[in-house]
Amino acid sequence: MIRAARWIALALLAGCAPAPAHAAEPAAPVPKQQLKYVKATPVKTTSKDSYTGQLFPSKLLPMGFEVGGRLAVSRVSKGDLVKAGQPLGSLDTEIIDAQVAQAQAGVEAAEAGAAMATDVAGRQEKLKDEGSVSDVQSRGAVTQSKQAQAQLLMAKAQLAQAQAGRRKHDLRALFPGTVIDAPDNVGGMVGPGMPVYIVMQLDPLTLKTTIPENVRAAVKPGLKVHVESIGSTAATEDAVVKVVINSADPATRRIPVEITVPNADGRFVANTLARTTLPLGEERQAYLIPSTALGTTGGEHVFTVDSGGALKRVPVTVLERTATQATIATPEKLGDLVDFPTSALVDGTRVTQR
Repeated sequence: MIRAARWIALALLAGCAPAPAHAAEPAAPVPKQQLKYVKATPVKTTSKDSYTGQLFPSKLLPMGFEVGGRLAVSRVSKGDLVKAGQPLGSLDTEIIDAQVAQAQAGVEAAEAGAAMATDVAGRQEKLKDEGSVSDVQSRGAVTQSKQAQAQLLMAKAQLAQAQAGRRKHDLRALFPGTVIDAPDNVGGMVGPGMPVYIVMQLDPLTLKTTIPENVRAAVKPGLKVHVESIGSTAATEDAVVKVVINSADPATRRIPVEITVPNADGRFVANTLARTTLPLGEERQAYLIPSTALGTTGGEHVFTVDSGGALKRVPVTVLERTATQATIATPEKLGDLVDFPTSALVDGTRVTQR
């Protein structure tokens, strides 16, 4: 009886046991994505980096008269091109001309006095030899002659001083350049040393920027570099590194660099911002790709397709970038690249080309 009950209980437990689980369903196939492809073109390039700076005139000089007076004539206007030595303006010369004339008359009078004293001294010397005058009288005549010669030299010095003062009433350009500022009216009083004109030499310009210390060894004077304006389309490939100053800026710890930028046609504007691209290493293998094929989410990268038709994410280093193209470096061998990659793309996704 007890044994039968045990068998009945076992049967009931067996009937209540859960059914064995079915084998897992195979994963659904990943849908194929339709993508557009572009070519990666192998090129030889050097590592480059861009640095921003300001374009300065190669020469700038506020110019004023060394003496004070009334501005009588202004011979140039704002924007005029001037040559070295060209007159810019003049002060009123009425008083200084009178001083020059007075000094000239003083020289003539001193010359006449010196000639007369020299003649008297010569006559006294002859009379002394004949015994007609004493030695004291002869020496007195010689002394008067020397005094007359000294007075002549003094008069000539005063004339030279007056003539120098007259020249200081005229202002001339010290170098070829462009007049940036000039008086609009004449007749006003000008003080000694007061800037009246500003002349800039705008060809060439000087781009002043700074670079990190770790790239200083790659930048040498004479290196030809690319320079482009930030605010316009002006650009040149003929800019040349002028000087690399071996003293870091105390505030930024960066190395000052000056670059000579040719500007004969006036395409660049002084005192504006510009960017220079400096080569920083030896030539190496790289790829030129459309900028639309470069992804930036999670780091700069491109997507290529392996031989099995699977999508592959390849990290890259951007060496140079323009609005339409990018030069990249990677140890991977690149061929067809996905154009306009999105953040939804995943490694291993099978794709087809359209």
